[in-house]
Amino acid sequence: MAEAEGGPDMVSFRELARRLVADGIVERITHQRVSKIAESDPAFPPVVPVGSSKAVDYRLAAPYFRDRITRPGWRTDLRGKPPAAADE
Repeated sequence: MAEAEGGPDMVSFRELARRLVADGIVERITHQRVSKIAESDPAFPPVVPVGSSKAVDYRLAAPYFRDRITRPGWRTDLRGKPPAAADE
């Protein structure tokens, strides 16, 4: 984990979501979405259980979200099935 200037800055997923928006890193995100990303992306920074909550080092999470490539959902109700991706 990051050890610069006093060690890691551990935050809950709820606080992470709030700070990502406040710092302008993402336009909007919920703690539920952060949890889903943490479960599904092996590149997500290390998660530490704290009681019944989970925490992550903000100094690792901020660059992760800054560099993360997003793929917004395809509106199948309006546009039908998405075209096949070139890399599939």
